[in-house]
Amino acid sequence: MGQITLEKVTKSFGEVEVIPPLDLTIEDGEFTVFVGPSGCGKSTLLRLIAGLEDITSGTIRIDGADATNIPPAKRGLAMVFQSYALYPHMSVRKNIAFPMRMAGIDKAEQDRRIEQAAAALNLTDYLDRRPGQLSGGQRQRVAIGRAIVREPSAFLFDEPLSNLDAALRVGMRLEISELHKRLATTMIYVTHDQVEAMTMADKIVVLRAGNIEQVGSPLDLYHAPQNIFVAGFIGSPKMNLIEGAEAKKHNAHTIGIRPEHIDVTEGSGTWTGTVGVAEHLGSDTFFHIHQTGLAESLTVRAPGEVNLRHGDTIHLTPREDQIHRFNAEGLRIP
Repeated sequence: MGQITLEKVTKSFGEVEVIPPLDLTIEDGEFTVFVGPSGCGKSTLLRLIAGLEDITSGTIRIDGADATNIPPAKRGLAMVFQSYALYPHMSVRKNIAFPMRMAGIDKAEQDRRIEQAAAALNLTDYLDRRPGQLSGGQRQRVAIGRAIVREPSAFLFDEPLSNLDAALRVGMRLEISELHKRLATTMIYVTHDQVEAMTMADKIVVLRAGNIEQVGSPLDLYHAPQNIFVAGFIGSPKMNLIEGAEAKKHNAHTIGIRPEHIDVTEGSGTWTGTVGVAEHLGSDTFFHIHQTGLAESLTVRAPGEVNLRHGDTIHLTPREDQIHRFNAEGLRIP
């Protein structure tokens, strides 16, 4: 079991409240991602759940039991940090075994769990190596293996991939997602990378200044952002936001349209602008459009290659059924 419930949880450092009263339930077996910009409180919230920080007020429950004052080692949770924190003089086997040795688990059970974790993480051939003989991705897998053998009720990941290069990040993202499917254990994952959030999560919690802006599935947040902050944060490239006369036409203070929902049309279109930088990715081309009279810049995503160059005039037509409307307070208009 691994349901985690936060009831009116707050955190203050002196006079500064970094987590205002917050309620959240993470269901057993769910992969929940905390996402938001730097300083939004996502890592602090994870540390509160882990017990590495004391909450100022409120209650944390694990499987219904009050865990607010239970020390970290007794909460049944395992945390994987940004730094691997491996012992360089120990083999992979001994690094993975370390938390079990500290817990007094017998040698036969240690060996069983190590072999099981190594098989799940493709580390079987590396058990007798030391961390210095491994790649960054392999070292991160060792850190995850050390968490797995504790057989926790939930895994807590604090930006575990941020030290890896782009290719390794993609690979490890898939491995962690596959691991979740196999273990069916609750996982809470902190990242500032909304692409990681979109591709890994069952449920995303978007945070800003310690407040929850929206909770939902990745596609819920993508298709129905509840405010301008979520609309601008979820999606890559981010949603275009337009104010002024064009928004008034739609009875809104601000309208939003995603780059892939603007069609490039020949001869004429709803909007006209000038091509700035074009990013050619092969499968897609991203155009940054200026001088539209709508916003400082619009981003348009076109499939494949489009034969337009810097300075060319471009005609654009937004798909009316994909326009998002927001009021003067930045809240979604149904």
